[in-house]
Amino acid sequence: MTALVVIPARGGSKGIPRKNLLPVGGRPLVAWTIAQALEARDPAAPDDLIVAVSTEDDEIARAAADHGARVIERPADLAEDTTPTEPVILHAMDTVEAEGVELDAVLLLQATSPVRRPDTIGRALAQFRDSGVDSLVGVVPESPFFWRPPSAPGESATAVYDVDRRPRRQELTTDQLHYFENGSLYVTAPWVYRERGNRIGGRTDLFVLTEDEGVDIDTVADVAAAESTLARLGWSIP
Repeated sequence: MTALVVIPARGGSKGIPRKNLLPVGGRPLVAWTIAQALEARDPAAPDDLIVAVSTEDDEIARAAADHGARVIERPADLAEDTTPTEPVILHAMDTVEAEGVELDAVLLLQATSPVRRPDTIGRALAQFRDSGVDSLVGVVPESPFFWRPPSAPGESATAVYDVDRRPRRQELTTDQLHYFENGSLYVTAPWVYRERGNRIGGRTDLFVLTEDEGVDIDTVADVAAAESTLARLGWSIP
């Protein structure tokens, strides 16, 4: 199975300036996702997993190349604040397929979710291949203890679970959990992008990430949590 990993990393950022180059554990933020994707390559067939960073930014391009990724030069009109992700993925697909590569899967990995376990990407690829689904969505499990606020003054807040039969957390079964799409990882059949212009389509399944893989870099304060978790999982980048 030939798969293209696309890591979108533009130079602009509304929240944290130059976020994709933000130092995390002594390396640029984007380097962690690159390293995790490269780790998933099969040594017997390394060309079957193409790891690419799509960027319009020269500094990000240099950092990506220095850490072993292929760089796909993104046109300026695909690097605006309002640009959706899917056209960026399609541009990367066009670039690779123009070279005669036939893709079986496309992985979208967000650099702003730098925490993944060492086997996560490999397991996601295997699940996609073995299950025969058209799209796989990375999710983090959550308890079902959600509430809705009162719909009008004087009314009561309402629970979305049965408060009279509240299970203990350790007794929750898989079908009782909710699953939050955290944006870290998607695996998609190329036809879904081509025909639907979407990362999700056709027969869809969930790829369940662990709770510690839910770390997302939205603020500088999130960096410490990411660094701590990456160290605990044994990640390092030379």
